[in-house]
Amino acid sequence: MSNINVFGGTGFIGSRFCELNPGVIVNSRDDYNVQSKEVVYFISTIDNYNIHKDLFVDIDTNLITLMKVLSTIDRNDKSTVFNFVSSWFVYGKNQNTPFKEDDLSCNPTGFYSITKRCAEQMLISFCETFDIKYRIFRLANVLGEGDQKISRKKNALQYLIKEIVHNRDVELYYGGNLLRDYIYVDDVCQAMKSCIDYGVVNQIINIGSGKPYLFSKIIRKAIEVSGSTSAIIDINPTHFHNVVQVKDSYLDTTKLKNIGYECQYDIDTTIEKLVKYYEHNK
Repeated sequence: MSNINVFGGTGFIGSRFCELNPGVIVNSRDDYNVQSKEVVYFISTIDNYNIHKDLFVDIDTNLITLMKVLSTIDRNDKSTVFNFVSSWFVYGKNQNTPFKEDDLSCNPTGFYSITKRCAEQMLISFCETFDIKYRIFRLANVLGEGDQKISRKKNALQYLIKEIVHNRDVELYYGGNLLRDYIYVDDVCQAMKSCIDYGVVNQIINIGSGKPYLFSKIIRKAIEVSGSTSAIIDINPTHFHNVVQVKDSYLDTTKLKNIGYECQYDIDTTIEKLVKYYEHNK
C-alpha cells in the first residue's frame, strides 16, 4: 500500500481510507508534492453554505489547491493515476434519476457543487493534455461514526439520528418525502480501493448503494431502533435550500457493480451502528 499517496487524509472519509489501507503516504496540510504514482485526493470543502461567510473558500480549496497539487506531477511520466474524490452534488438539478456518470446534463447549484464539477473538468482537461490517467469518484451521501462535522448543513441525516438518540424532535423538509442514496464509509473506502485494484482508468464512477431510500422511512427506523420519543415535525424548506438543493437523488451504480464491488452494509445496519455509537457517546 506504500505506493498510494493520499491528500486530505485527516478528514472523515480520508482518515478512514488510511486506517483501512495502512502504509499509504499521507501528505501534510500544506505539502502539495505528489510522492507516488497512485494519488487519492480527498481535499474539499463540505457544503454549499460558505457563500454566506466567504465567497472565496470553495474556489481556494476545491480549485486552487487542486492546481497546486497537479503542478507537482511529472508530466513526462505517464504512469501516474490521479484519483479524485467528488460528489453526487455535481449532478445538481438533473431530473434524470438515477444519476448516471455519462449523462452530460450536470447542472450543479451552489458554490461547493459548482466548484466540484469545475474541478472534475479541469482535472480531465489536465490529464488529457499530458496523457495522465485519472479516476473520478462521485460519492453518494456517506454515513459513519467518524464524522465530526455533522450538522443541519452537512450530513443532515446523521445529525438527525444523533438528535433522535437524545430524544429531541426532528424537523423535516417535505415531511421527509424525498429520496436519497446513502452508503457506509467503509463501503466507500473499499469501493475506491476496488476501483484502484481493478485498474479501470479515465472514467467517472458513481459510488453509492444505488438504491433510492425514502428519508422519512430512515428517520422512523432510527426512532424505532433507539426507542426514542422524538416527534417528526414537517417544515417548509428555506429559500436557500430551494436554491441549492435537489429534492430527489440517487446514483446508478452499474459501473461499480461491473468492477465487482457490492456494498457490505445495508441502510438498516448502518442506522443501527450509528444509533449505538451516539448512545455510547451521550
